[in-house]
Amino acid sequence: MQLVELLNRIPVIESHGENNREVSELVFDSRKVSENSLYIALRGTVVDGHSFIASSIEKGAKTIVCEEFPENLDENITYIKVKDSAKTLGHLASNFYGNPSEKLKLIGVTGTNGKTSVSTLLFDVFKNLGYDSALLSTVEIRIGEEIIPATHTTPDVITINKILAKAVEKGCEFAFMEVSSHGIAQNRIEGLTFKIAGFTNLTHDHLDYHKTFDEYLKTKKRFFDGLNENAIAITNVDDKNGNVMLQNTKAVKKSYALKTMADYHGRTLEVDFNGMLLNFNGKEFWTTLTGKFNVYNLLLVFGIASELGFEQDEILQAISILKRVNGRFETFKSDGGIFFIVDYAHTPDALENILDSINDIRTKNERLITVFGCGGDRDHAKRPEMGNIASKKSTLAIITSDNPRTEDPNQIIKEIEAGVEPQNFSKYTSIPDRREAIKMAIKFSEPKDIVLVAGKGHENYQEINGVKHHFDDKEIINELWQLMSK
Repeated sequence: MQLVELLNRIPVIESHGENNREVSELVFDSRKVSENSLYIALRGTVVDGHSFIASSIEKGAKTIVCEEFPENLDENITYIKVKDSAKTLGHLASNFYGNPSEKLKLIGVTGTNGKTSVSTLLFDVFKNLGYDSALLSTVEIRIGEEIIPATHTTPDVITINKILAKAVEKGCEFAFMEVSSHGIAQNRIEGLTFKIAGFTNLTHDHLDYHKTFDEYLKTKKRFFDGLNENAIAITNVDDKNGNVMLQNTKAVKKSYALKTMADYHGRTLEVDFNGMLLNFNGKEFWTTLTGKFNVYNLLLVFGIASELGFEQDEILQAISILKRVNGRFETFKSDGGIFFIVDYAHTPDALENILDSINDIRTKNERLITVFGCGGDRDHAKRPEMGNIASKKSTLAIITSDNPRTEDPNQIIKEIEAGVEPQNFSKYTSIPDRREAIKMAIKFSEPKDIVLVAGKGHENYQEINGVKHHFDDKEIINELWQLMSK
């Protein structure tokens, strides 16, 4: 692609060198530069890409986009000075791949909990409606039937545009994308045109990265502030931060709720471990998904599909045949009558939601045994909070390891234990080895009891001292149950 086309609609402060240059690819990692690459120098928290301009030129880069020119300019190289390289990268990537987000109806879902579930459920609903779509989520990236392994919550903006361009090429009309706070903060959605932005909720998470809740909230809000007047913003008004998201947006404002008046209103009529009878905007339907958080997830799916012009009866029919999202309230009953639930809940709010959902369903004749932990090298403040929630809302809470990463699992457990209130001291125990913790839960349980294993959900590994070891909660439960029931 010609450089002059790439720079379309991009504000340039100053340029030096030939503008009519051919660009073979966009690169922000100097190690990946090849002949005729355009190298974008990004300022990172640890490394400044401006330090690698010379080595990029040696490897074949002919165009450099940067925030300040090097001292010595090479006459054979084109230098483009911009105010913010990270933001410019998004617009360059969009232009390079033919602005694919403008050719699709791109739907972004953000919030603390429910992003993956809603994005995946939307993909599945639209498949049920007869449409091939693209999905960009934590768990997987899909273009129709093709599955691409996911490596980040929000991929880099070059990868996003590459995937969206492929979706356009394959005839997709819709793309559903999980939008993380990290992705927003790091400008990974810059230059994308969203048709609809959905907000799930905002609770305590990622404060290791954002430092304060206010900064976390402002980062999420940036997504909605960046929407244009042709977009639609749909928010959960039962969450106190729901309306905050809409304060400065140019988008058309829509709402959904269970407790208050909204454009899309839902009610739970019946609920058990097999599913729920729900009422959305006066229409009843059954779903195999269960739990209050799933009512919110499905209501947002219903609202988004409605805003995209589909008939509500048609949407509800597509929702009613949905299967559960991998690792989200996945349930299975052992032949010994014990009910197992595996869920990704790894924040205080998510853990409380799933425990409340289970307690709403159970008759209290069964005991609820919860196995959970907290990830290492992440937000410390949520640990005692989760210890308090689990011990208060379970018959027995077994505190164990999640992904300790580079931290000592015993230290993480101590921080979780600090939140347990004195009246609940007899309701918890700690076993650092996750396999042994699950084993104890099975050993302690009796027919009809409920065992919740929370925190990892779809993940099939445990990260210890920087090494990923294979570990799948569902596999471990099945394996231990078979061994222990012989």
